[in-house]
Amino acid sequence: MSQAVGSTALAYARVWHEVNVANQVLGRISPEIAKLLMGKHKPIFDPAADCGDYVVVTNAARVRVTGTKAQQKLYRYHTGHPGGLREVPFKDMITKKPTEVIRHAVSGMLPKNRLRDDRLARLLVFPGKDHPYKKNIAKSFVSKTAYRPIVGPDAAADPSLRV
Repeated sequence: MSQAVGSTALAYARVWHEVNVANQVLGRISPEIAKLLMGKHKPIFDPAADCGDYVVVTNAARVRVTGTKAQQKLYRYHTGHPGGLREVPFKDMITKKPTEVIRHAVSGMLPKNRLRDDRLARLLVFPGKDHPYKKNIAKSFVSKTAYRPIVGPDAAADPSLRV
């Protein structure tokens, strides 16, 4: 019996999402981006089919990390030569290659299967707010875990809590 469903590629209308990660926590926004890339937000989601959307990430240079990760988090790679293990701290990586910080975090959130490279190809990351895909954007994504500064009666008394 054949497993072919027919021309199912036409059923997967890919929507373009824009995600502004300025002042967003890296570990909180990465799973949300991964869900959009996989298509888990769609009612037609199938783990074996690639039905995800395009995601344009802006302001990658302004992403936040919590605690002491800015000083302690390391990105490791190997040159291929003996003794060629290199370590780059987060604070250096975010200044030199802010797009790779987002791509690395989202890549870790995607399942390790044959669809991973295709899903990552639909992730477009830009260090600033400008990008060439403005006409394609259908939805602007607002995270449920967005950073909201403390505002209230105590904020007026304590200058460290002011926005």
